[in-house]
Amino acid sequence: MAIPLTPSRFAHSLSFAPPSRAPLSMADTLPSADFNFDDLRQRMSAFTLRFDDFIAKGRKRVLEERNAFRANVAEIEESHRSTTQQISSLQTASESHATTLEKESAEKEDLESAITQLQSQRTSHLALRTELQTSLTHSRARLTTLRAQQAEHQSALAAQARENAPELAFWERTLGLRVEGAGGEVLRFVFDGLGDGREECWFELDTGSEEFEVRETQPGVEAEEVRTVVEGANERKSLGGLLKGMRGLLGDAVKG
Repeated sequence: MAIPLTPSRFAHSLSFAPPSRAPLSMADTLPSADFNFDDLRQRMSAFTLRFDDFIAKGRKRVLEERNAFRANVAEIEESHRSTTQQISSLQTASESHATTLEKESAEKEDLESAITQLQSQRTSHLALRTELQTSLTHSRARLTTLRAQQAEHQSALAAQARENAPELAFWERTLGLRVEGAGGEVLRFVFDGLGDGREECWFELDTGSEEFEVRETQPGVEAEEVRTVVEGANERKSLGGLLKGMRGLLGDAVKG
């Protein structure tokens, strides 16, 4: 650093000593220079203090910035970890939600299929119900008709029984027979006095139809012979003819 030389200083430095009697050397004849080292040292000390303070402040600022950077990096890393965890949780929730939606979709399809089947069954049941109601209506009408026919038939049988009662009583006395019920509308005509009397002779007559119909005989008689007697009795509407004809067949069967 250059030190300015003022005129006053220069003049002061070049002032000559009073004359002396001793001889002067070359060094004594040279002017003395004041470089002001104290001021220089003070300035250097002040500069050093300022430089050290600048360095300290710079180091402090760098340290603070580094610590702030590290804290910022740690915060970013923590935020990244938290974000990663949230993304993982959201992915898991999304997968679970997708699985749930898939299950619900499958359940919905099953329910729709079941509803379709139930609707089809309901349609079939309604059609069957209509058919059964129609059939029931026809059956009721048929039953009403049959009941009317049965009542008419019973009335006719009752009338015929009233008509045949005297005739039947006559034939019971004449042919030696008795009448027994054989279940339902079947009557059994039992003849006494045929053969040696040890074997019971009878035939069963179905009175449920308008014409005579022989069901069974004891003892057994040829079916063709029975048919001939029954057809003749039906043609003549003759109960007496039937009784006499069957008594003759049973008597022949006992004797044969």
